Amino acid sequence: MRIRTGMLAAATAATLVLAGCSSGSDSPEPAGSTSSTAGGESMAQECQPVPGDTFMVLDDDKMLQNSDNLIPAVNADAASDEVLGALDAVSAVLTTDDLIQLNKAVDIDRQTSAEAAAAYVADNGIAAPATGSGSIVVGAANFSENITVAEIYAAVLADAGFDTEVRTIGNRETYLPALQSGEIQVVPEYAATVTEYLNRDQNGAEAAAVASGDIDATVAALEPLATAAGLVFGEASAAQDQNAFAVTTAFSDEYGVTSLSELAETCGTISLGGPPECPERPFCQIGLEEQYGIEVAQFESLDPGGPLTKTAIQQGQVMVGLVFSSDGALG
Repeated sequence: MRIRTGMLAAATAATLVLAGCSSGSDSPEPAGSTSSTAGGESMAQECQPVPGDTFMVLDDDKMLQNSDNLIPAVNADAASDEVLGALDAVSAVLTTDDLIQLNKAVDIDRQTSAEAAAAYVADNGIAAPATGSGSIVVGAANFSENITVAEIYAAVLADAGFDTEVRTIGNRETYLPALQSGEIQVVPEYAATVTEYLNRDQNGAEAAAVASGDIDATVAALEPLATAAGLVFGEASAAQDQNAFAVTTAFSDEYGVTSLSELAETCGTISLGGPPECPERPFCQIGLEEQYGIEVAQFESLDPGGPLTKTAIQQGQVMVGLVFSSDGALG
């Protein structure tokens, strides 16, 4: 593996110089060609990045990433059937594609979280199955996606007859104690991350991980931890906010690749863009290599799912980039 911090242009120029000095028998095969063994057996293609404006998130079909599905967390004393029923009505509808569009509405189209939430609830006809009464404070982490989901929870709880307020609290170290104490009653959470947070809190910093890419197994591991923490969790939604790997839609169309397994089968090597620590992280380059058998020939040090990585994918600077699965720019 070769870690790069610059652009691909210099490497491309060097390759052309070397190719010009080679004999005919040693010349590299054309881009996109299929290599063969001496016996004629077909091997993976030498894929090249394909520039394009839109993204295709490759399916993580071997569940490399932990299952960070959105899931409602509720203070145990407030976890009535009416409250849980309203929150579960949201989980039954919310998908990753929905989350992308909600994030696009707020982060790109500049709607408020309350506006995007109200439109989402109305458009999807989300209604609580039973009515209740009393006051519910829905807490939120201090980033737009979580605030928007908190607004969705509050809207459906209000429909169920509760007086609701959305309060942005801060990070998990701040809002979980507030949830446990009853200062707030509900907060949108992410299944795998909160599972490991509670696991380490209760069993020590070196506790073996219990979350996985299987959402059912992760929720099963979460339940006893939640009980010990004085919390109840509703149903997990299909919506996920977690690491993902994206190519351009044009690349996906050209090579017929829609999953990480197909990428491994189709392309001999890849160029990868992501945060500087990616080559040493099990959910980034190491995971691609060990879980999928993908060979990373070039790594471009960029940012964690930010504009540098997305631009590098679009411009064909890298073939694959680490993104966040619910990023509004993916819509």
